[in-house]
Amino acid sequence: MREAKSMGEHAPTRQRDGWVTGTLIVFCLASTVVTIVAGLIQVSFGEYSMTFGEAWRAVFNPDVVFDLDAWSAFLFGTDLPEMDTGSVVVWTLRLPRVFVGIIAGATLAVSGAIFQAVTRNELASPFVLGVSSGAGFAVLATLVVFSGLSPFLPLIAALGGTFAFAVVYTIAWKGGTNPVRLVLAGVIVNMVFQSLQQGLFFFADDLGVVQTAIAWLTGSLTGTGWGEVRIALLPAIVAVAIALAGSRQLNVLMLGERTAQSLGMRVERVRFFLSAVAILAASVAIAIAGVVSFFGLVVPHIVRNTVGGDYRRLMVGCLFAGPALMVTADVGARLALDGIQMPVGVVTGLIGGPYFLYLMRKQQSMGEL
Repeated sequence: MREAKSMGEHAPTRQRDGWVTGTLIVFCLASTVVTIVAGLIQVSFGEYSMTFGEAWRAVFNPDVVFDLDAWSAFLFGTDLPEMDTGSVVVWTLRLPRVFVGIIAGATLAVSGAIFQAVTRNELASPFVLGVSSGAGFAVLATLVVFSGLSPFLPLIAALGGTFAFAVVYTIAWKGGTNPVRLVLAGVIVNMVFQSLQQGLFFFADDLGVVQTAIAWLTGSLTGTGWGEVRIALLPAIVAVAIALAGSRQLNVLMLGERTAQSLGMRVERVRFFLSAVAILAASVAIAIAGVVSFFGLVVPHIVRNTVGGDYRRLMVGCLFAGPALMVTADVGARLALDGIQMPVGVVTGLIGGPYFLYLMRKQQSMGEL
């Protein structure tokens, strides 16, 4: 009886300690619905005229969905099997843009959440810490000067982002690092790389390359296809999987350096490793979608305010909310102006700026989490 009573007493405690909550489940389901609806709207518009019904039937066409040869063509670049015209248009031209938005949204959101934990600063993001500008400079240099290396854009973006963050880490190091020095060093490095990006335009002779570079610097999913999905899918899966596995370490980091060290954590080693994961995630998104402003900063805040600050919940929430917001923003960027496709970064900036201002006005202080 005592044993049963003891088990009964501890059951509510275990239930309270569980990180999977009803709010998280509802949030993830709602985000999934938003992603699906926005994706269906996205595939319903284009130069090839199709009704909503025709487009949606093409999306769920079993002859494509369950065709291994078709998926081999999509994911590995093999020969495309015979399909009807509607399925070809939807599956080769329109749906890949949705998938790119899903990958970019998830990786940017996860990257921003990691950086906010590593620095213990709610202002941190891939952009603030110089990672976006470093990866952006590397990719822009490839587009403008070394166009033959374009197939290796994800690797080049990762190298650029890694170099930029290494510079940030070196500047911030003084017998160790702290969140304030990391953010200040990131602001400095970000300004330097942005200046270098602007300088690269003087070396561009082709107007088309300049227009592509400008669209890329503002963040755009226009013209993306299965090629971008293929080059980004594997590194995105690796980065997200490691980020999810490292959520417990991120929770410990949030307790502060002294507490983390007292619990046996090698803070600098863990901080550097998880920063590398965040760099990889951000670089994947930058390589396929460009520099999407405010996204990695705002999405973790939205998720945190909804599901709480536990990084096990936060990471899962970002994994669902990021795609929902990115695909929705891309639909808005595409359909807001008749016949003109705005870069998705313009929409995220217009949404993210006011939302961040709202956060600043709502909270008593901004800075450390």
